[in-house]
Amino acid sequence: MIATTDTFADAIGGLEDTEWDSLADGRFYSSALWLRVCAVDPGSVSGGLHVKTAAGGRAAVPVAAVTDEPTPGLRWHDLLAARGLPAPEPGGLLIGQRRGYLAHLLTAKGTDRTEAAAAVLDAVRALRSPLHEESKIARVAMYLTTEDVGTLRAAGVRTTPVALNTDAWIEIPPGGFPAWLESLSGHRVRRIRSEMRKFENAGYELEHRTLTECWAEVARLLARTLQRFGRVVDEAPMAESFRQQGEIAGPNAEVVLCSRHGEPPVGFCLYYRCGDTVYLRGLGLDYERLISAAEYFNITYYMAARLPGVRWIHGGIDTADAKALRGAKLRPLWLLDLSEDSPLTGYDQEIREHNRALLTSLRDSSPAVAEALDHELWSPHC
Repeated sequence: MIATTDTFADAIGGLEDTEWDSLADGRFYSSALWLRVCAVDPGSVSGGLHVKTAAGGRAAVPVAAVTDEPTPGLRWHDLLAARGLPAPEPGGLLIGQRRGYLAHLLTAKGTDRTEAAAAVLDAVRALRSPLHEESKIARVAMYLTTEDVGTLRAAGVRTTPVALNTDAWIEIPPGGFPAWLESLSGHRVRRIRSEMRKFENAGYELEHRTLTECWAEVARLLARTLQRFGRVVDEAPMAESFRQQGEIAGPNAEVVLCSRHGEPPVGFCLYYRCGDTVYLRGLGLDYERLISAAEYFNITYYMAARLPGVRWIHGGIDTADAKALRGAKLRPLWLLDLSEDSPLTGYDQEIREHNRALLTSLRDSSPAVAEALDHELWSPHC
């Protein structure tokens, strides 16, 4: 393994954006643009680890040195402890990006993936954190796909992966929105058409903007949403974060605002388009002003499915049933501790029991979810 540059030189390890993106190969949440957006978040130092294999191949992963992770879904210690499993210390190196809940092992075309994973694994274990004095810290990969977990285990990782959540993908057929509706079962089509009629009859209008044009409105609506669910938030730093994101992303950060004629917006959806895929990134609703017209689904999935040229909608984690009812397939995402002395070593049976229990819980939660689960991607670690 040959490490090529300073990992923490910047968000992508000192590479040019085009060079990094050739490794990301269309995986938006591993793209140079998205990693630069993630890098403005407080509580960590972001970087990009890229290596060359002995055979001349190339590989990379996003990394972050973390001391105080504000996002609950990235607190590996809390997530594992809540599952009754041994947990690495909270601070250390996160392998993966800090927003988006979908991480990848990136390899150049023609590179043997197992050799690439071995080179990345050696580099991760040798990597020193710019925020920690000791070298003995946690080195945890989060929200990996089943394919990448298998490759890293073939390259020498001994711990069993821990299932974290489902990852929802909605396929839009070549015929676009009408073809998507036709691909769904009858009761789902009726549900969607009914929700669309309610939305239209309510007089709602959708306005497409860029984040740079409406970051203050986005922050206001997201603050209302968080308050609805009991979180006390300071709107000013949230607005500044959206302003910075818009400044970095430019026209790539797209927003649809939902309102009735002459009234302030009651909701927004922030999304990115990468190739033929829409990545849904954020939603905010002023719940006190909603009128039960399926506002959530109309400004997310139904809006995205109507965009020209879209073939996939990435819905991300959580709310598995709502996404499955709209045709999503649910793929598993995993935590894999890459540390040589992982506290999870030797707990294979307990981890598999947890994974099976999560899969069973999902399967039994609704017929739609049971149908949407991709069992071939769960079975290697259940």
